[in-house]
Amino acid sequence: MINGDILVGFAAPPQGSATKEIDMLCENSMPFGWTVGNRVGFAGMLGQPERVTTAKGKLSMTQAYYSAVLDCPLDDVWSLIRDFNNYPAYIDGVSESVIEDDKRGDEVGAIRRFCYLGNWIRQRLVDHSDRQHTLTYAGLEALPYPPEDGNWAPAPTRYQGTMHLRPIVEGDRTLIEWSVALETEPADADRWQALFASWIPAWTDSLARTLARTHPRS
Repeated sequence: MINGDILVGFAAPPQGSATKEIDMLCENSMPFGWTVGNRVGFAGMLGQPERVTTAKGKLSMTQAYYSAVLDCPLDDVWSLIRDFNNYPAYIDGVSESVIEDDKRGDEVGAIRRFCYLGNWIRQRLVDHSDRQHTLTYAGLEALPYPPEDGNWAPAPTRYQGTMHLRPIVEGDRTLIEWSVALETEPADADRWQALFASWIPAWTDSLARTLARTHPRS
């Protein structure tokens, strides 16, 4: 369950889209923008997403899950993502990020405020382990469904995401597991799950491109 905290999610835009125009949009606080970047060869979704629907009038819980192999040693991947304030370094479209109240980027309870595609988003770090190479973060506002043609859209959802790294001995590579638990209206669960099932690979692709640039294999 998500105890009142949520993760504001985002998807990686096409490479190179983080321009000065994004910074201008942040200053003007434009409405939410949504883009899904291109993907490259990663492992597909493993297994079926968890889905539990409660009684009528109650919210449903569902989960999107994705795993992929990164061609980079675990320590290098973790050093990039372990700092909660490091989103601009590996997510395309994030132009700025700050940690509030002078907390550290690896301190549980830290709140980051970052600009993504012209929107300021706030998220809280709710779990962090250097030993387990895992971090969990939750957003501070419910996420609205992306605008689309038509008059009907799902209600906002609350959700929380976890990134977990595991070592792959062969080739000194890394397995990343990225999951998002969603709390939605029962009728909306399938649509929300499908969105995150497409977004998480795009976020992972952005991370992989960064690693390829900063830690190229010989």
